[in-house]
Amino acid sequence: MQSPAVSVFAFRLRPGDDLKKGIEKLVQEKQIGAGWIATCAGSLTHYSIRFANQPEGTKGSGHFEIVSLTGTVSKNGSHLHISISDSTGATIGGHLMEGCTIYTTAEIVIQSSARYEFTREKDGTTPWDELQVKEKE
Repeated sequence: MQSPAVSVFAFRLRPGDDLKKGIEKLVQEKQIGAGWIATCAGSLTHYSIRFANQPEGTKGSGHFEIVSLTGTVSKNGSHLHISISDSTGATIGGHLMEGCTIYTTAEIVIQSSARYEFTREKDGTTPWDELQVKEKE
């Protein structure tokens, strides 16, 4: 079976914008059912990241480069991980949370496919809502 073409959405967030909210806004506006982050380059003045196996996020302020942003996005729920580095190159990363404030820019490209629909549901394998991939006919 041949898959439908991939759609591409390229946009820029500006100083003071919230990275997660900006991504979620575009995903809702474009009604993206099954998407993923293709690339992101930018910087932050504040971060809020939940590290592995921690119940709460960690916050910080300063000047940080976004060195990686990856994950799945959907109007039904998204799961995003970010890595940032400071002026010495020290890098941290984890689950992207609201509160990551853009410093100069965030240049983001999201790709999506109409062939699939992503949802997040409990499936018994973990206590969390996990990605469910449904292929459309």
